[in-house]
Amino acid sequence: MATITKRGETYRIRVSCGYDISGKQIMRSTTWDPDPGMSAKQIEKELQRQAVLFEERCRSGQFLDGSIKFAEFAEKWIHDHAEKQLKAKTIARYKKLLIRINQGIGHIRLDKLQPHHIIDFCNNLAEEGVREDIKYKSSADLRAAIKSKNYTVDKLATEAGVSTTIIYSACSGKNISADVAKRLSKALDIKNAFKPAEDSKTVLADRTQLHYFRLISSILSSAVQWQVIPYNVCARVKAPSVKQKEAKYLDDVQVSRLFEYLEKAPFDYRALIHLLLYTGLRRGELLGLKWTDIDFDNSLLYVRRTLLYLPEKGLFEDAPKTDASNRS
Repeated sequence: MATITKRGETYRIRVSCGYDISGKQIMRSTTWDPDPGMSAKQIEKELQRQAVLFEERCRSGQFLDGSIKFAEFAEKWIHDHAEKQLKAKTIARYKKLLIRINQGIGHIRLDKLQPHHIIDFCNNLAEEGVREDIKYKSSADLRAAIKSKNYTVDKLATEAGVSTTIIYSACSGKNISADVAKRLSKALDIKNAFKPAEDSKTVLADRTQLHYFRLISSILSSAVQWQVIPYNVCARVKAPSVKQKEAKYLDDVQVSRLFEYLEKAPFDYRALIHLLLYTGLRRGELLGLKWTDIDFDNSLLYVRRTLLYLPEKGLFEDAPKTDASNRS
């Protein structure tokens, strides 16, 4: 129910729009100025009509102003923009990035957001210890532990809910995630079986820092387009710099050696690796291929879809990454 307050010659209309992520009530307000010459009765009638209209706009989410907090606007941006125009993988990545973004600037009103808020947030991203996915390395003889439990690698993989490839990596002393380390320790019933890897990076990659900045800027750009705020503060901040790195690739000798090893591999593995090397397909494009995509008569292969995976969605098909990705 809207509340109306007379303020001089104008009237303020306020409506409650629920509660924010911190449990504080969200209030929206607007000012109505009666036309000159309106009688008291006309003012009262029109005022009630304006209050009903404003309340409907607030309830339907059509009313936004700069007083909305970044986290609330970002949630609306995901629902009204991202989920209707972007791919599922992109949306999932954005939602993950927003967890950290909202912790840093989510509580700030859009009209109070200043360049120094963005600068402080970006500086924090570049600090040591910010990275959450610290890698772990085995500190025990995993092969002996597996043998003592009378496990095979396949059985351990089933018990721990991880892949056999990861178990072989852990046994050979390679880095694994904290979640995998926890699962293996529980399945083998060994405490302190893993320790943080000395070579594990605790700083976010340059490109990851840039992804955070670009997402904030994209959300604020929409706020400008929707006339919620007059300008995007990210335009007044220098984006995090990214050092160019040379791509890792196999040379001719390594490819020849890989082909030699593949000769003893199952046929589906041989076909998969050969296709990747000779066509340059993306992983999802390769896994999304169907027999109908192959024209044997004309030796053509058509890329029409990609097969992707999200934990909350499982395996699913999607359109190729860009329009140009639809190709033969």
